[in-house]
Amino acid sequence: MKRPRISAISYLNTAPLMWDFEHGDAGTAFDVSYTVPSQCAANLAAGSADIGIIPAAAYASIPGLTILPGVAIASRRPVRSILLVSRVPLDQIRSVALDTSSLTSVALIRVLFARCWGAGRTFTPMAADIEKMMTEHDAGLVIGDPALKIDRSRYLTYDLAEEWIRLTGKPFVFAFWAVRQAALADAPPALDLATIFQDSRDHGLHPSSLDRIAREWSPRLGLSEAEIRAYLTENIHYDLDPACLDGLGLFYHYACECGALPVAPSLRFLDVAKIAAP
Repeated sequence: MKRPRISAISYLNTAPLMWDFEHGDAGTAFDVSYTVPSQCAANLAAGSADIGIIPAAAYASIPGLTILPGVAIASRRPVRSILLVSRVPLDQIRSVALDTSSLTSVALIRVLFARCWGAGRTFTPMAADIEKMMTEHDAGLVIGDPALKIDRSRYLTYDLAEEWIRLTGKPFVFAFWAVRQAALADAPPALDLATIFQDSRDHGLHPSSLDRIAREWSPRLGLSEAEIRAYLTENIHYDLDPACLDGLGLFYHYACECGALPVAPSLRFLDVAKIAAP
């Protein structure tokens, strides 16, 4: 029986989710690789991964996926790591560079322009090089660890989670775990996926685990350990709870309405804890 293949995100905000896969027994049961959010989705779509922490937007365009319940990368307040960075005020923005590592944030920024900031802007996919973005465009969308390192004294910055919450009063869900339904039959018998991924999240959010994550990531990002702990405990919300599901459904509706997503998909969850052997 082959080990399920996990495609995970190589950003700080997934470090608590991956705790048991990197520090516990779960790592022996799966093959894990790391990439950017958009590539996680591409790996699931291509069948080169069985489970992925996918951008919420990708779920609308990849058939045959089932959501693992209870775990998300979401925010109920400013998220700090999803930013529109601009040289000019919002009403003067005419061109926006979009970080190519993102899918959900790209759809969200289109929703915010359509519903709040006004239409008529041009959007251009680019690599997350803020200097080049600002040279060629009025503003740029930057996500993940690069956004945490933006010098906010140089630019105007707009936190997309904060803007979404201001618009809707609801949390925003950026990503969640999804599994290819076709891969479930090939998984080891009695593999309790929901519990494994929820336990890994819970263990990763233990204070001692957060201390270790902060120590290891601080030199990588040039942020203090206190800043990293605050980001993981205050800015990121890791529970796919009813409020988050409500916000996710509204995001799909708005994104479909403005053409940022092809459909507003129905949510399909893994409804059995243990996968029966084929």
